[in-house]
Amino acid sequence: MPTTLSLCMIVKDEAAQLPQALQSVAAHVDEMIVVDTGSTDDTVTVAEAAGAQVFAYEWTDDFAAARNVSLSYATGDWILVLDADETLTAAGQALLKQLRHGEPLGDVDWAAIVMVNVLRHELGAEQSPYSAVSRLFRNRPDIRFHRPYHETVDDSVAALLQQDPQWQVVTLAETVLEHSGYQASAIAQRDKFNRAQTLMAGYLAQHPHDPYICNKLGALYGQAGDWDQGRELLVLGLSHIQDDPSTTYELHYHLGLADRARNDLAQAAHHYRAALEQPILDHLKLGAYINLGSLLKAQKDLLGAIACFEKAVAIAPDFAVAHYNLGTTQRARGYLDPAITAYETAIRLDPAYAEAHQNLGVALFKLGKLPESLQAFQRRSPYTIRRIPRPPWPYSRTFAAWE
Repeated sequence: MPTTLSLCMIVKDEAAQLPQALQSVAAHVDEMIVVDTGSTDDTVTVAEAAGAQVFAYEWTDDFAAARNVSLSYATGDWILVLDADETLTAAGQALLKQLRHGEPLGDVDWAAIVMVNVLRHELGAEQSPYSAVSRLFRNRPDIRFHRPYHETVDDSVAALLQQDPQWQVVTLAETVLEHSGYQASAIAQRDKFNRAQTLMAGYLAQHPHDPYICNKLGALYGQAGDWDQGRELLVLGLSHIQDDPSTTYELHYHLGLADRARNDLAQAAHHYRAALEQPILDHLKLGAYINLGSLLKAQKDLLGAIACFEKAVAIAPDFAVAHYNLGTTQRARGYLDPAITAYETAIRLDPAYAEAHQNLGVALFKLGKLPESLQAFQRRSPYTIRRIPRPPWPYSRTFAAWE
């Protein structure tokens, strides 16, 4: 008998984005459950028109509670959780087809799997373009979301594994989801700091040694410009972390940002390197490679910086920022030809990359290629006004504090 699958979502005022999310998944699930938490736009109409079952829920400032209400309506054997600003990729659709038809996931039979961690592409993220999220799991009453903000099912799955270690959690290296919610334009439209700070601080007051929330709230303070307060929480979280490579990575990564803000470059490098030692997917380490490379470049360790950027390029050849940083470092060494190649690759991947156009023009000018240089500067000009300024650190969900 084929495995059945339920999509579960919570939404509010998502009429503009919801159609794309539902369209990406509708043909690959048996039912779509949408819990609306108080929309004033056409969200409910849009969801119902797409074939979803819509349930109203009074918002209680608790994302986990709302998520768990959506799970309670699901009747499928497995549950897929999406947000309105996420879409399923072709690889994600193929994964759901495998699940529904019982086709083995590599060398692992679905009968042994309780949850699948999937890779999500953070569209527009400058340093950490990928995150791993726990979004596909068995429909069991003992698998539920926890924490009112940055809610996950990871704690309940960990408890299940302790009781019954025969279960397996699989992490996939293919990109299953695409997420647009952390592009700079989306962030500029939503003032989420106060809500995030209030919910996480309230939870932390009751759970003062929760490393996960110490990390997220510490990063939030840092993004708001208060790295001193943020660093205190990050250090506290690191002192209580146990057997959680993903959160350990984030704590070290954010401590690297905090120490860089204090101009303690040696300690920042230490934390970036500690982050890179964690046994997580290489795609999730791109932020540490980019930041460590930039730090080494600032310290005039150009070969060390190039090694970091080349590693980032090898992990994600389509990551324009890595190519651009490689180009600026090669140019700093005086190696203009490889710098030009790197800039051109960055531009091919991101035609609106104004900084890459400008630096390409400078490199071509230094080689005496004046017509080509002028052309590069002219191509840069249209993007100077249109291009959204690049943020100083990533806004990806895994490594940042927004929700």
